[in-house]
Amino acid sequence: MSYSYPIDEQYWSKEEIIDVVNFYNLVEQAYEKGVNRDDLMIAYTRFKQIVPSKSEEKKLTSQFEKESGYSSYRTIKKAKESSPGDKVKMS
Repeated sequence: MSYSYPIDEQYWSKEEIIDVVNFYNLVEQAYEKGVNRDDLMIAYTRFKQIVPSKSEEKKLTSQFEKESGYSSYRTIKKAKESSPGDKVKMS
């Protein structure tokens, strides 16, 4: 990994930073080897608690996609279309 995660160290607590990094990590895993849909949705729900603003979410996930090439939006969309217990694998 030769990029950094978009995080807001100024306003987020250490726990919030860890939770956001976990969400980004699960998006990465969905592309690299697949991830449990339920784990991803739990991480996304926590991400939304930390970043409730739609515009801020879009800004951060766009930054993440620009840096990594992984789309959080497409990954969550696929997870929402999947059944509980499914594995989400992006191609």
